[in-house]
Amino acid sequence: MQLIGKLIQMLPLQTGQGKSGQWKKQDIVVETEGQYPKKVCISIWGDKINPGQLVVGNKLKIDFDIESREYNSRWYTDVKAWKVEPVGGGSSSGDAGLPVYDDEPIQSNSGDDLPF
Repeated sequence: MQLIGKLIQMLPLQTGQGKSGQWKKQDIVVETEGQYPKKVCISIWGDKINPGQLVVGNKLKIDFDIESREYNSRWYTDVKAWKVEPVGGGSSSGDAGLPVYDDEPIQSNSGDDLPF
């Protein structure tokens, strides 16, 4: 599944130690667009956490899975992101993760126009 929404809140980063090593989880709250916007809490795990993209006000495209599980006769549902991408038009730079180039032209001391 996929949604596009504006990041409105970042919850504290959670870390811990499990059987297979250290883990980290970042929960974020995004607000969808449309006539009736919804707020959705989404979990991002491990190396999929990119602090450069996770800036409050940024518009994000999030691919996710929904999973429910039972514990002590109660059901819990998780929304887990497996891909997060910035969408242009966020309040901060929508180019998070893209390379930045200087506007300075390359100076060549040789007489030809070839850069090598």
